[in-house]
Amino acid sequence: MKQRAAKGPRISRSTLKSMSKKALASDSKAKTAAPDPDAQAKQQQLKLYEEALRHFQQQKWARARELFERVAEGPARDLADRAQVHLRICAQRITPAPAAPPRSAEDHYTQGVALMNMGRWDEAREHLDRARKAAPKADHIVYAIAALDCLTGEADSAMENLKLAIQLRPENRYHARNDEDFSFLQEDPRFTELLYPERDGSTG
Repeated sequence: MKQRAAKGPRISRSTLKSMSKKALASDSKAKTAAPDPDAQAKQQQLKLYEEALRHFQQQKWARARELFERVAEGPARDLADRAQVHLRICAQRITPAPAAPPRSAEDHYTQGVALMNMGRWDEAREHLDRARKAAPKADHIVYAIAALDCLTGEADSAMENLKLAIQLRPENRYHARNDEDFSFLQEDPRFTELLYPERDGSTG
């Protein structure tokens, strides 16, 4: 006669269900007891990324770059990697490719006027002289040199160049009347005679 193998106590379905619930509850407690230490930092990193992206879309490159740099230092690697991509684009937009060196008379004129506005007189004169050499009859170039002469206190040269600019294009007389660059000559009678010839019947 065969002996039946001894069986352990049977576990009912309700008992299994109860054990599963306890296991899940225990696992949930374990997770609650050990939260992600970087959760708050990651949340802040995400907010910074979203803000940086808004500035990026508005083409506010400097502000976007500043925020993306902070995102790149955060704990979430996927956000940090995306921030690095945007940082490279921001850098390209903020630092455009260097402009080609001026070659034509107009190039030198444009560069000269820009340098005048920055108060870099010597560099401005260098470009305007080159512009004049390339286009000696261009009235706007002669006019700009007259203005530069005035800004640097060279009254005689300013008067000579302004007179030539007016001869080349009479409309320059009216421009000079309201041009603050010639304020240095406002008290010079030669300036008044040149700009207001109708006062004494002269044609200038």
